[in-house]
Amino acid sequence: MVHQRYIGSSTFQFLNDVRLQSSAAVVGPKEGAGLLGKEYDLIHNDLYAGQETWEKAERKILEDAVNTAIEKAGLSTKQIGAYLAGDLLNQNITASFSAQTTQIPFMGVYGACSTSMLSLLLATSLVDAGFVQYAVAGVSSHNCTAEKQYRFPTEFGGQKPDTAQWTVTGAGAGVVGIGGSGPCITHATVGKVMDLGVKNPFDMGSAMAPAAAKTIATHFQDTGRKPSDYDLIVTGDLATVGHPIARELLMNEGYQMGERFRDCGMMIYSEEQEQFAGASGCASSACVTYGHLMKEIERGNLHRILVVATGALLSPISYQQGEPIPCVAHAVAFESDTLTF
Repeated sequence: MVHQRYIGSSTFQFLNDVRLQSSAAVVGPKEGAGLLGKEYDLIHNDLYAGQETWEKAERKILEDAVNTAIEKAGLSTKQIGAYLAGDLLNQNITASFSAQTTQIPFMGVYGACSTSMLSLLLATSLVDAGFVQYAVAGVSSHNCTAEKQYRFPTEFGGQKPDTAQWTVTGAGAGVVGIGGSGPCITHATVGKVMDLGVKNPFDMGSAMAPAAAKTIATHFQDTGRKPSDYDLIVTGDLATVGHPIARELLMNEGYQMGERFRDCGMMIYSEEQEQFAGASGCASSACVTYGHLMKEIERGNLHRILVVATGALLSPISYQQGEPIPCVAHAVAFESDTLTF
């Protein structure tokens, strides 16, 4: 029997023992004061992270995450064959400028907030196929840089509706290689771009929910798995508005998700913090996954998880011209050696 790397309609099955060798999550002050403050590798006490501008701060935070992940893997930058990274700013400037510092062969990746799992599934594919021995995937976002680009300058202080979300200031990175003791990356489902007519840039949850539900359902269909095969299934940043919509859409497809279905955007901030509907940004899924969830696998509290990063592929020009918001979601499955299914 020939084992296939591409199964179903859009899922990669990794045939080698590809594992997350290490990971790191670096955040800003608000995230550090939130629910998962003890799970991050580094917390910057101010939004400038010791830099002159917010854009330089975001670059610093991403560099910290990448360098920390490589160091935790016991490697040097010279041993990394590829660096795949993305962010939310025009032309991926945070990722590309950080690559200038690391001097690792660089591939810029953009999938909006879905970039965390998009970069990881591509990095895993390169390692699984034998093109590189080690690859690092990384993403970043910053509340002040994203607000300035997509909506209004932070100093403007415009009122937002309750459906709005708070862009996470942070970065996450993971090092992928063959073998070792880290979680195995077994499958990745590549999402399709969906546009159901939502035009409101302050309601990303409603816009992204159908894409998340579609990718999750496709993953189940391609792999033959069901919700109960996972200890945890998390979306990236649907938050309190989009997550119930995704749950209902999956229920209509016959999938009862239960308590194992959660959202990273609802796991970062406490109710006392001003965060509207919840967290968003590339770092929402990245910091929860590369920080909290990988530690939970290491502790033995989780054995098989599915991370579904969600992204709204809008630009300031597109929504100002009244275009609907196309969205996508990418899923990556992890499992530990202590899997009990």
